[in-house]
This record gives sequence, structure tokens and C-alpha cells, in this order.
Amino acid sequence: MRKQLTAVFMAGVLGAACVAMAGCGQEASPAKADTEAVGVTETAETTEAADTLESEKAGDSGDAVEGSTVILVVSFGTSYNENRKVTIEAIEEAVGSEFGDYEVRRAFTSQIIIDKLKERDGLEIDNVEEALDRAVEDGIANLVVQPTHLMDGYEYTDLANELKDYEGKFSKVVLGEPLLSSDEDFDKVVKAIVEKTAEYDDGETAICFMGHGTEADSNRVYPRMQETLKAAGYENYFIGTVEAEPALEDVMAALKEKGSYKRVVLEPLMVVAGDHANNDMAGDEEDSWKTILENEGYEVECVLEGLGQIPAVRDIYVEHVQAAMEKLGE
Repeated sequence: MRKQLTAVFMAGVLGAACVAMAGCGQEASPAKADTEAVGVTETAETTEAADTLESEKAGDSGDAVEGSTVILVVSFGTSYNENRKVTIEAIEEAVGSEFGDYEVRRAFTSQIIIDKLKERDGLEIDNVEEALDRAVEDGIANLVVQPTHLMDGYEYTDLANELKDYEGKFSKVVLGEPLLSSDEDFDKVVKAIVEKTAEYDDGETAICFMGHGTEADSNRVYPRMQETLKAAGYENYFIGTVEAEPALEDVMAALKEKGSYKRVVLEPLMVVAGDHANNDMAGDEEDSWKTILENEGYEVECVLEGLGQIPAVRDIYVEHVQAAMEKLGE
């Protein structure tokens, strides 16, 4: 049942300005999922000592009432504070605004990011186990767990398995669906990214979205996005991935087949515009998508904005929380 505005969000982080590391919508193989954050250099945004301290101990029990229902929003995480505000936090706030009578808590799945934030900023964020243990200690009866994952890949499966360990510790636990789950979700995301980039679609510009890619079967969401775009008549939109297929080579082959493009606009198909977006997509290194496409003779423009910055995308997560609430019986 939908309720009015009031989310309970735990506050406090050293306000640092940085560009996001790999975001929660990204999928990797199990070996890669937690290693992508290592060695991230915050080059695009610098930390300013004069920034105000925003205390943010996400995961505190807050005003939770024993026996109540809590919404736990789970993300991969990012070590870049400013990007977190406009993506992950924006999703959490959208959920909190819609379900104002419920406490909204946060957990990250990347322990490397959690440790980095604690060491660098004094920011403490629960991992999933800590968040679940905290909810048990607080006597929470019902738990809605909403991931900000893009798909039901390894990260989503790991989360589902972790929740099984807590069977019997809550009255009810419901896991919400990732962003791209139903046909309607694909249609809505396509509509959202097309509306966001409509100004570029002039017939001479290819709009290319870079996803993460995964070894899991869920990698099928990328060709499905391409098919959905094509079926809707958006012939100048292309989907590729960093670590799977379709790869950049596939995207370039499609561009050359069309043969009429002078410019390419690159955007991440990830919830957070993080390390992959800033380096693999928009970096100046010789193996970045930007550099490779420029060497092919295209004028390239990079738009470093994650899907979490699009209101229509945030609305989909809210709808998934609503569906989970209905399963919960609330």
C-alpha cells in the first residue's frame, strides 16, 4: 500500500566530489564482481576539505519500531560521493518518498567499496549480512529487499541466496525484482533513454550505450535491449558491453554497416556512471571506446550520467518495491 512522503535515511559522509566507481547496475563474473573497485583513481572530481560533513551511517536502526516493516535498498556501491548522491541516493529517496511510513535502509554488496569509504571518509555502510543482522537485532518483522541491480545476474543470485540464510528470522522477507525484469520494464527503460537522448538523434549521430556485460545467462538483457530499440523504430541506437557480447567490435560493425554516421554519443547503460564509464568508455587511454571510435574517424561525445539519474528509471524501482509490498500483504 502506497504511503506519503517521509523516508528515514541515515545521514553522514565527508562530502567529497568524485566520479562514480563501478555501479550497482553492473554485472561481472564472481571473480570480477568485487575486484573492480581496486585501485580506482578519483581523477574527474577532487575532494575538497572545505566541504560540509554530511553524516551518513547508512544501516543504523533509526526510528524503526520493533515488529515493523523495513525496506532495504541493496546496491553494488560506489566510492564516488557526488555520483552516489544522484544515482543510488536518488533511488533510495524515490522509494522513501513513495513509502514514507516505512524506514528505508541501505546496504552495499562490494566490501571493497565499503572498506574504502570507511577508511577514506569515515563513512560506515552495512554490507548485506550486517544489514540483515541489524534488522534481526532491531526486531523487524517484515523486510522488503529491493536491489538496484540491472538484471538477475550473479550479484542478484548471491543476494537471493544470502536471504535464504535468514529464513525464520523474520515473519516475511520479499526480494524485489531488478531493473530489467518484465517486457514492460524493457519498454520503459528504452523510452527513458530515448527521451533523454532525443536531441542527438539527427540521422548522422549514433547513440551508443555501454553496458557492463556478464558471463551469466542474464547477459541476454543487452541483445534484448537492442531488439527492443529496433522494434520501436530507433535505428540509430546501439547497445554494447565492456566484458561480454555484444562487444565494441560488434557495435562498430553495426555503425559501419549503416555507413552514414559522422558522430557517436556514448552513454553508460549502468545505474551508476562509474569506473567503466569514466575510463573504459570516456577515458583517454588507447583502448577506451572514445579513443577507438575517434581513431575510426568519428566525432565522439561522452555523457557521463548513470541510469539512476533518470526519474523514469527510478520510478521503475519504486514500482518493483510496490509489487514486493503487495506480496508482503501491505
